[in-house]
Amino acid sequence: MHTDDTGVISATLVSIGTSLSNRELTSIDKSIITSSTSLFALVASPASSILADRVGRKPVILVADILFIFGALIQAFSVSISHMVLGRSIVGLAIGAASFVTPLYLAELAPATHRGMVVTMNVLSITLGQVIAYVIGWLLAEHGNPVTGWRLLVGLGAVPAILQCLLLFLMPETPRWLVKAKRSDDARVVIRKTCGSDPIAIQMIDSMVKDIEFDVRGEEDSISLRNGDSKNRHGWLNGWHELVSVPKYRRALTIACLLQGLQQLCGFNSLMYFSATIFLMLGFTVPTLTSLTVAATNFVFTIAALLLIDRIGRRRILLYSIPFMAFGLLATAFGFRESGVLSIAARDADLTQSAAVFILGNIMIYVAAYALGLGNVPWMQSELFPLGVRSLGSGLATSTNWLANFIVGLTFLPLMDALSASWTFVLYSIVCVAGWIAIWFIYPETAGLSLEDATGLLEHGWGVR
Repeated sequence: MHTDDTGVISATLVSIGTSLSNRELTSIDKSIITSSTSLFALVASPASSILADRVGRKPVILVADILFIFGALIQAFSVSISHMVLGRSIVGLAIGAASFVTPLYLAELAPATHRGMVVTMNVLSITLGQVIAYVIGWLLAEHGNPVTGWRLLVGLGAVPAILQCLLLFLMPETPRWLVKAKRSDDARVVIRKTCGSDPIAIQMIDSMVKDIEFDVRGEEDSISLRNGDSKNRHGWLNGWHELVSVPKYRRALTIACLLQGLQQLCGFNSLMYFSATIFLMLGFTVPTLTSLTVAATNFVFTIAALLLIDRIGRRRILLYSIPFMAFGLLATAFGFRESGVLSIAARDADLTQSAAVFILGNIMIYVAAYALGLGNVPWMQSELFPLGVRSLGSGLATSTNWLANFIVGLTFLPLMDALSASWTFVLYSIVCVAGWIAIWFIYPETAGLSLEDATGLLEHGWGVR
């Protein structure tokens, strides 16, 4: 469901005109409209993680779908900035829940050898949705009614959520949640379906279920030994205490929050939110169509990541790709500096074509590198957490993503105006370098390991070899 929202809001911000509150949107208005989604996603992620442990992964996805439908419709019929912010906030609740639970759901369903590919498929659907949203946004901007085109664009965001609602009834619950809920027989049925026709995997079904049961019992026994009856007294609060007090859980949480925070603090989603605004500033006559090239680059290189993530590994693909992100950002900063375009207010129609193309090319290098690594790997966060704290840990890490998204979304345009475009991109490149150093020291390789084996890497240290 986060699929088309980024592309939708980017196209919408340059198309609204005076439709809301009878005035043009300011940089602050645009920042609030975009960042309100991140703020409410931040709230929804940890809250939905508690719900996912209690009622299962599927019901949380269903609730997120319903919220997204209502939020999209409120945006479509909004007449003021406050109405738009309300719709964006409801969409934020939906995205916060879905962005946490969907990768978790896929990781718990997928076989170990293909888990990276399956989770990356979710990211691929997101990037495809962005491409589709940019295409629709461009068509409506160029050929639609300028007063109602953007309303149709945000309203169409309800369509994927409605489709997912219908398809969800055909999908199973995850075997690991079923085992935790004392429904091991149902878990066997689900695992048999996900194994397909692989005879070796089918023979190992009982062994896989027993491994999950062993993991669940081990976590429950550990909690009982450390806390006595506190699990019963405090319920889900005990899970939060476990995350910060048990060393291996704390290490998992540190890595997951690092990757999720880095994914946003590198500035990527702000580039996607405001890409049409940036290209308008650079003098492109059809900024939404130009933004489509960025979204298409993201999509193409996510396909490459899909094919490489389980072969190269999570750690190595990040260490290989982040330096190219930093280079693309620094080169973009150089392009802005040499072009003389310093702020959003300086929309320069006289900017030379070569300078504009140079900036666009380096943004595409940055986006390609991001799509190969940092756009995918953080969503494999559930690999790091044992089943007992997997939902809570993933939810908290996802909330870190949305906190960083909120901060960057709220500050991006003001930073462009205050520091200049050049120094804003330099700042993001520094974040990339710092993140690369942290990954080198503390992020272990989890490719090819079962979820139960992957969590064991952090038992006595960071597991980096």
